[in-house]
Amino acid sequence: MEKQYSAITKMPDVRVKIRIIIALGIINVFLAVSYFMLTHYAVKTVQVDGNKHYSAEEIKAMVMTGFFGDNSLYLSLKYKNKGIEGVPFVETMDVVVQSNDTIRITVYEKALAGYVQYLGRYMYFDNEGVVVETSKVTTKGIPQVTGLDFDHVVLHEKLPVENDQIFQNILTITKLLNKYDVLCDRIQFDSSYNVILGYNAVKVKIGAMENLDEKLMQLPQILPSLVGERGTLDLQNYTADRKSVSFERGK
Repeated sequence: MEKQYSAITKMPDVRVKIRIIIALGIINVFLAVSYFMLTHYAVKTVQVDGNKHYSAEEIKAMVMTGFFGDNSLYLSLKYKNKGIEGVPFVETMDVVVQSNDTIRITVYEKALAGYVQYLGRYMYFDNEGVVVETSKVTTKGIPQVTGLDFDHVVLHEKLPVENDQIFQNILTITKLLNKYDVLCDRIQFDSSYNVILGYNAVKVKIGAMENLDEKLMQLPQILPSLVGERGTLDLQNYTADRKSVSFERGK
C-alpha cells in the first residue's frame, strides 16, 4: 500500500512538469515569432511624396506612431483602406506598404492659393477665398497676399473683401506662375487692383490683368539675371507687340 501511495503522489508532479514544459514551449514560440515580426518587418525605408508644409521627418512622425510604429505589418493593418485625416494643411495621407521594410506615404495637401497676415497669425485661404487653416509659420511656395481690405477673419469662411473677383485673379496668377515655374513670395494689389509680385528684394510690376500670360512668361528668362539684386522690374506695358521691359535698381 505504501508503494502504491507513493506512485500516486508522484503523478501530479509529472503533470506539473509537463505543463511547465508546454508553457515554456509556447513562450519560446511566441518570443521567436515576435522576434521575427519585429526584425523582418522593421521599416528601414520610408518614401514621402506630396509634402510641402511639413518635412518628411514630420510626416513620418505623424504616421509611424505607437510601440509598433516602425513595423510594416502593423502599419499595413492600421492603415488598410484608410487614410489619415485631421492634420492641419493636409486633406489626407495614404500609407502603402511596398515590402516588408519599405513604406510609401503620399500626402495630399489642401489647395492653398495664398495667405494674409492677421492678428499675428498667417491665415491661409483656398482658391475661393475660404480660410482653411491658420498658422504661426509660413509655408514655402504659398505667397503672401497684401492689399486686401477686410476687418475680420473667420476660419472656414470666405475672406470678407469687397471684390470677390480678386480670388479668381489670384488663382489665375498662381496657375501661370506654376506653369512657368516662377513662384513668388508675395502678391500685392494696389487700390486699383494692379498687381506687384515679390521675389526677395525684387519687385515685379505686372499692372493690370491684361496680357498677363505674355508678361509672366518673360520671368523665367529675366529673374535669373536679377538674383542678389534689389530693385523694380517693370512689365506693366509689356505686350506681344510692344516688348517693354525695364529694371530700376534700389527701389
